[in-house]
Amino acid sequence: MYVIFLRFSAGRDQVGRLMQAHKEWLQRGFDEGVFLMAGSIQPQAGGMILASGVALAQLEDRVSNDPFVMEDVVQAEIVAVTPSKADPRLAFLLADVGS
Repeated sequence: MYVIFLRFSAGRDQVGRLMQAHKEWLQRGFDEGVFLMAGSIQPQAGGMILASGVALAQLEDRVSNDPFVMEDVVQAEIVAVTPSKADPRLAFLLADVGS
């Protein structure tokens, strides 16, 4: 499992121009079952994505194709997480340990 931090960088002023393409990229990740959750880093510092069921190399390739990453709107940081305990409502996340 991975947490992807997308922190605003030099090209932040291009957010409006690239937002639709970024949303489409994000939706593909959900449609393909890779992204589990996405949201904003507060206050207005960027975004975060929870990803699972994918190898690191594949995830790095996917993230590199985010229009925000490609145009330096954000800098991406991928953090590998091995969950060991979860609330019963999130127990399904433990089944993906090692992904």
